[in-house]
Amino acid sequence: MQVPLYQAKAEFFRMLGHPVRIRVLELLQGGPVAVRDLLAEIEIEPSSLSQQLAVLRRSGIVVSIREGSTVSYALAGGDVAELLRAARRILTELLAGQNELLAELRQADPPLPVPGVAPRPRDGAGVSGLRFPSGTS
Repeated sequence: MQVPLYQAKAEFFRMLGHPVRIRVLELLQGGPVAVRDLLAEIEIEPSSLSQQLAVLRRSGIVVSIREGSTVSYALAGGDVAELLRAARRILTELLAGQNELLAELRQADPPLPVPGVAPRPRDGAGVSGLRFPSGTS
């Protein structure tokens, strides 16, 4: 029985859904990288990196290259690098939109008063306009 395309896509994105895997893919965009260099850059336990590399290798997204005693990894194709660039563009646009919204909210009408809390003076006049309940000062 064939898996529907939307399910295959969901499984693909789920496979990408780990920060170490994303970081490995980012590091591999410039070409093959030795495992020792990945370890130095990512700073995780060798067994954890090995596990994440195995997931990426099984998915076919990276390939391993052995030269003597050195094992390196490389992206299996350029489409992964393009996917990461697209993700960066999307995130940049989303965050820019959030920053614009935040700026608009900050420039909007003054905040609504909170019951039981006196508003802060805005003109530098101090707190002389505050009223305390009787019996307090």
